[in-house]
Amino acid sequence: MKMIKLTTLLASAALAVTGVAAFAADHTLTISSWAPPTHGINAKMWPKFVEMVEEATDGKVTAELKLGIAPPPAQMDLIQDGAADASIIFHGYQPGRFVTTKLIELPGYEGSAEAASVAYWRAYEKFLSKANEHRGVKLIALHTHGPAQLHSNAAVTDMSQISGLKVRIPGGVGGDVGSALGATGIKVPAPKVYETLASNAADGVVMPMESRKGFKLTEVAKNVYEVPGGLYRGSFAFIMNEDTFADLPADLQAALDDKVFGEPLSREIGKIWDEIDAIGREATTATDGNAINAASAADLDKFNAIAADVRTKVIAEVSDAGIDAQAAYDQIKADMAAN
Repeated sequence: MKMIKLTTLLASAALAVTGVAAFAADHTLTISSWAPPTHGINAKMWPKFVEMVEEATDGKVTAELKLGIAPPPAQMDLIQDGAADASIIFHGYQPGRFVTTKLIELPGYEGSAEAASVAYWRAYEKFLSKANEHRGVKLIALHTHGPAQLHSNAAVTDMSQISGLKVRIPGGVGGDVGSALGATGIKVPAPKVYETLASNAADGVVMPMESRKGFKLTEVAKNVYEVPGGLYRGSFAFIMNEDTFADLPADLQAALDDKVFGEPLSREIGKIWDEIDAIGREATTATDGNAINAASAADLDKFNAIAADVRTKVIAEVSDAGIDAQAAYDQIKADMAAN
């Protein structure tokens, strides 16, 4: 297990400020993260979280990062049991528990990860929270990654070529789309995608562009098949142990709830995902032998029909969970368009 002071991941100017705050902190939170050390989650997102927390609490609360405590699917239980104070979870890793979270993952949304993450939090507050799917932990942010694309070593230039491929696809809407495209789904957590592709256990993976750099896909999946808006968007949450939050003084709880948790943090995390998606694209275009193959107009017509069927299916699932799914979906689209 590795422990990393988040200050070591910040730029030098920020490091000086955060280092002073960390030294003076009254409360130090333990963050569990499953991503590689240099991935944007650890290099940018958690440092932004700490920066916001320290600023809101005048340095009285800070955090340290631990890697390798548990695999991605175990993070929810880890935080609920108090083995760490905060973590990031991918909802698709826990099929059956999270249904309403699939609404943000639908293909066809237009807009950035920042816009999607803000819209997601607002839809949660107004509609999705009624399902109480994050019971047992304190939900402190919701966000999505950017549009997910197909990454493979052999070039895919036509949508029909996906049928029959062994593709690492996460749960949630990503799984629904993969099945509709005829892919044979292979479920492995994100940190295992490199070795899965390197060993030829899979022909490809469906992930956002940041993975080109964050998970070194430029080395083992040299081609990207790109659909405008993506095949889906992944749904994530930042979560916190309820007792840890309750043990903080009331004024610090209020400061965090008012200035950090919810829409402010969701916006900042979404914004960072836009940044690391751009970095992943740059890494692809700068690497010899890598290529981005755009879907044809004919393929887009086919995919739009698939996307419509998936939306109908998911809206029905979310409605069955007691949520006004159509109203939530309409609000997400409107909020994304406004951002």
